[in-house]
Amino acid sequence: MVITRFECHGLARLFLVLAMHVRIKREVRRVAKDFLGATTVVLWRERVVLSISLWRRLDGVYDMGGSNRHIVASRRPARLGISTACGIYTYAGDWRRLMFGTAAEADEPLRPIADDLVHTERSTS
Repeated sequence: MVITRFECHGLARLFLVLAMHVRIKREVRRVAKDFLGATTVVLWRERVVLSISLWRRLDGVYDMGGSNRHIVASRRPARLGISTACGIYTYAGDWRRLMFGTAAEADEPLRPIADDLVHTERSTS
């Protein structure tokens, strides 16, 4: 998951960021095979846009380099006085292990669930 924060400092810039994301998302979907989807969260009072995208594999993010619109658009915020920050968040393990310290094992949610005897036995018990 990639999260990018755009601090727009005004409504006009905020709407510009939203418009750019609509156009860029279409092209990224076309050129990046590991792109699963994206959404934006708008913090209206703060004039902030959070762009959140999901990727099948971490190195799939590099495919955004095949999108000319993304390359051009990535330079615009700084020119418009929009502050940005970006982070990449990867799978850290089963939620029960992370939140409660249990020894739970689970499949990663962005990959197909293993079709083995353990899953079959769970569903028939």
